[in-house]
Amino acid sequence: MAIGKYFFEMNYNDGSQVLILYICTVKKTNKKIMYEALKQLDPIRINFSSSGMHIINIILGFIMFGVALGIKPNHFKELIKEPKTYLVGLFGHLFALPLMTFLLVVALNKYITPTLAMGMFLVAACPGGNISNFMTSFAKGNTELSVGLSASTTLLATFSTPFNFALWGGLYLRFISNKAGHLLQPLQIDNLQMFETVFILLGIPLILGIFFARYFPLITSKLKKPIQYISIVFFISIVILSFANNWHLFLKYIFYIFFIVLIHNFLAFLTGYSLGSIFKVSNRDRRTITIEMGIQNSGLGLVLLFNPKIFPPSLAVGGMLFITAWWGIWHIIAGLSLSTYWSKHQPK
Repeated sequence: MAIGKYFFEMNYNDGSQVLILYICTVKKTNKKIMYEALKQLDPIRINFSSSGMHIINIILGFIMFGVALGIKPNHFKELIKEPKTYLVGLFGHLFALPLMTFLLVVALNKYITPTLAMGMFLVAACPGGNISNFMTSFAKGNTELSVGLSASTTLLATFSTPFNFALWGGLYLRFISNKAGHLLQPLQIDNLQMFETVFILLGIPLILGIFFARYFPLITSKLKKPIQYISIVFFISIVILSFANNWHLFLKYIFYIFFIVLIHNFLAFLTGYSLGSIFKVSNRDRRTITIEMGIQNSGLGLVLLFNPKIFPPSLAVGGMLFITAWWGIWHIIAGLSLSTYWSKHQPK
């Protein structure tokens, strides 16, 4: 063993030097073990038939239609009156979260593969998740602010998702090519196709949902809650069906994926809370921004990954799939846990 070799070949008078050498060697070994293990995810490719892709697209469209039912012009009017908090939340979602993701990925670059890193960028580039409004309400936050931020990031996602993914992913690829170019796989993404797909999947359902809510308010009031719960079930179903043929690999490597997503999601919540504290927003609004930052529409990320026009079958993007899928499950658990805690404490 390499560790034993060091002990026998090196004679240190100071025992602390031996201990330091031992720790460094073990640390280096663990890095390599984790990295090599996660590389096993890259070749995994989940291919759907054209009819299967249509079903998934319809499901996501249905989810976004449900989000649009809760969007009212009054929400934006209230935000315009006091724009500070709204702009802080928007800044956090569109810039601070991708930036913090970049810094996290750089810090973990010796532990995670490039495809896992790109999956983290994809999640960070997605708009807010549709269940954040419910969580904010449960956490005694500012529901109007939550709806306004979710609606804004979703409407802007047509441009912001392709842009942020290309910008921060591109910076990371340049960073890793300088450090370890031999580990880097070619990754060419059609950003125009991504823009088109995001517009179709988000823009059209949102427009239809807003008009439906405007002209059929009674039906909308009855549909909003059921659609919210159905959306969660639909998303989890997509994840389970997607990995049905690779479930053994999912269970085998979930240990690593769990902790990577745990750290990333915690960083998202922490970034939102920190921004609220720095800009001295009310406790109620700080809760809202925190939840909005930690709840991402990773369902959009999965649909983009399933699209062969954006991510061709020749690309090894298994790591991206695993990160994005587990994010979609974990942020529900983490968000509900945080909301439950805050629900027991009145905002100061």
